[in-house]
Amino acid sequence: MESNLSTKNAALEETSVIDVQDKVPLKKAIPLSLQHLFAMFGASVLVPILFNIDPAIVLFFNGIGTLLYAVITKGKIPAFLGSSFAFIAPVLLLQQQGYSFQHIQGGFVVSGLVFSAVAITVGFTGIGWIKKLFPPAAMGAIVTIIGLELAPVAADMAGFPVGLSNSPALNSTWVVVSMITLGTLVLGSVVFRGFLKIIPILIAVVVGYISAYFMGLIDFTAVKEASLIAAPHMAFAKFDLTAILTILPATFVVIAEHIGHLAVTSNVVGKDLTSDPGLHRSLLGDGLSTML
Repeated sequence: MESNLSTKNAALEETSVIDVQDKVPLKKAIPLSLQHLFAMFGASVLVPILFNIDPAIVLFFNGIGTLLYAVITKGKIPAFLGSSFAFIAPVLLLQQQGYSFQHIQGGFVVSGLVFSAVAITVGFTGIGWIKKLFPPAAMGAIVTIIGLELAPVAADMAGFPVGLSNSPALNSTWVVVSMITLGTLVLGSVVFRGFLKIIPILIAVVVGYISAYFMGLIDFTAVKEASLIAAPHMAFAKFDLTAILTILPATFVVIAEHIGHLAVTSNVVGKDLTSDPGLHRSLLGDGLSTML
């Protein structure tokens, strides 16, 4: 038993791939979990900020949704469920037209229903038609476009004058911190070896946060004034046909994005996750979580 565990630990030092069934030592599981958490923040905190809603409620239901997804997929897919950037454009459009976020939530519920319907269809018919409808080149292009669409937002938050914020001038302090963080990430991905090569995001976040602290960008006032424990504000969805029809097209983009992510994850872990536990289970878990 000890020999087998030692062999797995040695393999962990040589590869950046950890199977979902692998037993990772606690001293490595904690930093890996923190890195996954920080990686999740990119979508789960940025998106609600752009929507002008409380990030706490998004984080809360992302957590519940991820647990539900893990149960439906039998714990075989190493993934979390966060907010999709594909919904940003239609949601911002609806908000500009005066729709409340409850109406937008109604669109998300219908989006989850469509997700679930596609999942059930795939479960009965197989994934052959999905591969024809969403070939790898198309899925790759969709995911790339979604990322490029958010490039101005990332540049603005990094301190570059792209016209999205109230300050049109270059914020040199923000730029320095963002470049230190990015440089640490890139350098770590190339230079680090062993276990450190697996956690470059965590290291970059820590280095960036320390840099921000010494440059006077960290303000703990909001933390001091916040309650230690507080329930997120809940609101029930309202259904409006215009809101639903505006959000619905983005649903099919997210389905393609979901399939693309699953294909990439399959390549990373060296297993065909579209067959076991199955694409239908993954889509169903995402659909039900979206409705929730």
